[in-house]
Amino acid sequence: MSDTNIALAKGKMERAVIIGGGIGGLLTAKVISNYYEEVLIVDRDDFPEKPENRSGIPQGFQPHRLTPRGKMIIERLLPGLNEELLEQGAALTQNRVYRFTNPYGILSMPNSERDLMCSRALLEWGIRQRIKEITNIQFLSKHIVIGLQTSPDQMTVTGIHVKERGQSRLQKVINADMVIDTSGRQSKLTNWLQELGNKIPEPDVLKVSLGYSTRHYKMPSDLDQKWALIHVEGCPAYSENTGIFAMIENNIAEMLIWNAGGNYPPIDAVEYEQAVANLADPIINKIWENIEPITLPKGYRIKELFRNHFEQMNRWPSGLLVLGDALCNFDPIYGQGMTMAAVEVEVLETCMQDQQANPQSNFERSVLHRFQEVIEPIWWLNCVADLNRPGVEYEGQPLKGVSFAQKYFDLYIKHATTESDFNLFSLFWAVNSILFSPSRIINPQMMENILNGSNEGKKWLEELTGEKGKELENVISENIPAFK
Repeated sequence: MSDTNIALAKGKMERAVIIGGGIGGLLTAKVISNYYEEVLIVDRDDFPEKPENRSGIPQGFQPHRLTPRGKMIIERLLPGLNEELLEQGAALTQNRVYRFTNPYGILSMPNSERDLMCSRALLEWGIRQRIKEITNIQFLSKHIVIGLQTSPDQMTVTGIHVKERGQSRLQKVINADMVIDTSGRQSKLTNWLQELGNKIPEPDVLKVSLGYSTRHYKMPSDLDQKWALIHVEGCPAYSENTGIFAMIENNIAEMLIWNAGGNYPPIDAVEYEQAVANLADPIINKIWENIEPITLPKGYRIKELFRNHFEQMNRWPSGLLVLGDALCNFDPIYGQGMTMAAVEVEVLETCMQDQQANPQSNFERSVLHRFQEVIEPIWWLNCVADLNRPGVEYEGQPLKGVSFAQKYFDLYIKHATTESDFNLFSLFWAVNSILFSPSRIINPQMMENILNGSNEGKKWLEELTGEKGKELENVISENIPAFK
């Protein structure tokens, strides 16, 4: 058992360092502050005193969503945060309407929950204010992490090398019992591990070539009370844009246009407004008659999404962990990234508790395996959805059942929409929002119900079960991954 594992089993260790002061890093600090005398959050940016986008988060202006599961985790870790955000102007979505348009029709659903929406800047600021109240958590801003400090045999990470931003550019070593990388897509962890002589497994890569463009608008008070979110799904087969209109805070709304496969939405103001007008929901044009743009459109492009497999390395240094987008990143349009970081933090919390109660060797590698268990179904759902669009490609470990799931999900959405079945539709989004396992919508009873709802579905069901009456349970096990 490593020194790190022994110390954790005995009680509090001296210091943990977290690379990255975003939402994942802040939540990580909250959880591990119970196990370390000091937790130090290191970030390249200078943290703003009020809700503002940071230069270190180039996608900060774009929409960010916490799914219900993410909100539940954060509210458990930081009780009362939702009410604090509402006091700062976050939009209350209770009694407002969620409207979903897809190629099969329109579904509108009122929200009865006391829920909210806000910008990434406000959410991160609100969480950071709460974290600052924890006395053993400290912040080191305007410092760039340039490498790992290790033991002579390079088997244990003992700290980080940092360089101060600015004219001095002073370098120093910060010692730590644990280093956790939460620095996102810009993480340099792979390079640092290679510098230590490690061979890194090839990541799974989803070549999405996706782009999204966002503009903010000032809302009149009468419209402000009706809509919480309007989601207009473009037809993947025709490479149509998807548009999402939502409230954020202080009577401001945002409009996002998204596409993949290299079909980037415009950022020119005139072309952007024309793209909005072309979305397949007439309610958008009615809203646009009464709102005022307050920013120019801003775009963001992502060439690839990746899932690292550090858990497969021949050796993994003790005293080192990684989570969030630095480990695996997801298509932002589905709003899963921040919630997945929160889920991984919750997994880490459980692992820390278990390790202290029942210490085991290879603690860090065990945590990485646990992370992969929660990542796997969401990564698969991302691939199923994005590979439905022309121009998107995948390289990596074999994916099971993509075309099967694409066909089934299409029939599922068609059935839920044409039948105006809000429960079915909500369940689909709950699965894709990480609230439930895919098995909630991919099981024999549900599949039989969906496929018997249309002639197309009945024909496919007959093909799947065959003349000999093959059980649907066997069909599913042959075509869909068995997620843990």
